[in-house]
Amino acid sequence: MVRRIYLAGTCDTKLPELDYVRDRIRSTGAEVALVDLSTTQTPPDGADIAAREVAAYHPEGSARVFTGDRGTAVAAMAEAFERFVTTREDLSGLIGLGGSGGTALITPAMRALGVGVPKLMVSTVASGNVAPYVGPTDVTMMYSVTDVGGLNRISRRVMANAAGAIAGMARAEVPPADVKPALGLTMFGVTTICVSQTVERLSEEYDCLVFHATGTGGQSMEKLVDSGLVEGVIDTTTTEICDLLFGGVFAATEDRLGAIARTKVPYVGSVGALDMVNFGAPDTVPERYADRLFYEHNPQVTLMRTTAEENAEMGRWLGQKLNACDGPVRFLLPEGGVSALDAPGAAFHDDAARAALFDALESTVEQSDTRRLVRVPHHINDPAFADALVSAWRETTTGGQ
Repeated sequence: MVRRIYLAGTCDTKLPELDYVRDRIRSTGAEVALVDLSTTQTPPDGADIAAREVAAYHPEGSARVFTGDRGTAVAAMAEAFERFVTTREDLSGLIGLGGSGGTALITPAMRALGVGVPKLMVSTVASGNVAPYVGPTDVTMMYSVTDVGGLNRISRRVMANAAGAIAGMARAEVPPADVKPALGLTMFGVTTICVSQTVERLSEEYDCLVFHATGTGGQSMEKLVDSGLVEGVIDTTTTEICDLLFGGVFAATEDRLGAIARTKVPYVGSVGALDMVNFGAPDTVPERYADRLFYEHNPQVTLMRTTAEENAEMGRWLGQKLNACDGPVRFLLPEGGVSALDAPGAAFHDDAARAALFDALESTVEQSDTRRLVRVPHHINDPAFADALVSAWRETTTGGQ
C-alpha cells in the first residue's frame, strides 16, 4: 500500500493555498492527497478526495453536512472528517490549513488519530491558547503569521516550511530500542519524590511514562491507554479531580478513569495532591473562596487547601469511578499525608480532611477480590509508600489476590 500525507482544508475558500502546499509536499517526493472540507452545495474541483466523499462518513449521511447553514454544516463536517480519517489505512500524516473556523474543523480529526501519527496545523490562531485544538495528543501548531487566505512572500515561506515539516515527519523513523511494557504514572510537584522512587524501582522492567497532572496530562495518559499503547497505570496523583470539582485550572474531564474502565488494564491509584485546588495568580481566585487557606507556590500559581467536605465529595466521586473498573484495581490511602504540603508542620496538614476523604472512599468503593482499597501507614513521599505501590502493582499483574 502506498502511504500518503493527507492535506485538509476548505477548497471553496483556500484552494490556491492548498494547491501550493500540495505541490511543495510533492516536491519532497512524498505522496499527498488533498481532502476538501468545503460545506457549500457546489464545492470546486481540484481535490483528490471530494467534500461529499468525506461528508458521507457523517452518521446521518452527507445531507446532514450540506444544510446551507454554516454553523451546523461546519460542525457536521468536523464530525464526518473525524470518522473519515480513522478509516484511512494509507495515512502517513495529516496537515491542515485554516483560520479559526478551519482549525476547529480539522483538529478534532487530528486528535482522533493515534499518538505518533504526524499532525501539523497551520493556523492563524496558533500563537494564542491552543489547548482546545491540541487537547491530550501530539498536534503540532504552526502560526501562519499572515492570514491563510492569500499567497504572498510570507505565507509562501511559512507554508513551504510546513510542507517540508510534514514530509519529514512522515518519513522519520524511530531507532529500534529495547521494548519493555509501557507503564503510565501521574506526578505533581508535591508527589515527585514518590513517583521518582516508584520509577526507580520499576524502570528495569517497564518503560515508565510519567505524566504531569495538569489536566491534559491525565487525558494524554488515558488516550494512550485507550490506544493500547500503555499496558497499565500507577495513578499516584489524582489531583486533577480537585480542579474538576472545585473550579481549578488543571481540571480533569468527567471521563477521568474512563480509559481504565473501558480497557480493564491493571490499575494502582492513590490520592496524591487531593489536598489542593490550583489557581493562577492570587487575583484569579474566585471571590467565593476569599476566606480559605492558600499557599502561594509562585507568583503565578496559588494553591487552595481542600476542606473536609470537599474531600468527602472527592472520595465519593472517585469511589464511583473505581466501581466502574472491572480490571485489577488497588487504590492506596497514605495515612501520613497526601502531598508534600500535607505533612506534620506543613501548610496543608489536616487530619480531618484526610479522614473525610478516606472514609468516603471506604463507604463508596465496592471492594472485591480484584478491587481493593489499602490503607498504608506512611506519608505519600515516604520510601515505604513507593514500596507499597510497587507491591500492589505486582499483585495486579500477577493475579495475586
